[in-house]
Amino acid sequence: MFELFLFTVFIYLLFRVLFKSFTKLATRFSKPRNLDAELRQLIESSSDNTAIALEIKTFLLDIINDAKNDREKFSDPRINQAQAILDRAGPSAFYWMTEISAQLCLLASAQINGIPTNVNVELGSSATPEDFVRIVVKV
Repeated sequence: MFELFLFTVFIYLLFRVLFKSFTKLATRFSKPRNLDAELRQLIESSSDNTAIALEIKTFLLDIINDAKNDREKFSDPRINQAQAILDRAGPSAFYWMTEISAQLCLLASAQINGIPTNVNVELGSSATPEDFVRIVVKV
């Protein structure tokens, strides 16, 4: 008799936990029900993406500043800054940073080989690494 009671309590708690996780999942993936909610969600996501892009741009500029001032590479503040970006944006931030790095490598190789790019037109003859980052990462 006692086993039946414990089994009933277990089933009740199991259903309660499953129902609670299901409702959280349903509310997380549910679409907004009206136009105002959709607009609010769109504004929040676009402003969050802009903020993440600004953080990545700041991170790249900080790395360039560290290299110019002969600071330690892979220092704790830079690793913590990168970790904060990855925690906030997830794998897309890593992809975005590597995409920016690839673009900067292509621009550097084009400049070495004398191939004109749109960055040459915008920057002219004097270009610093910071200017390249500002041109490639437009927020």
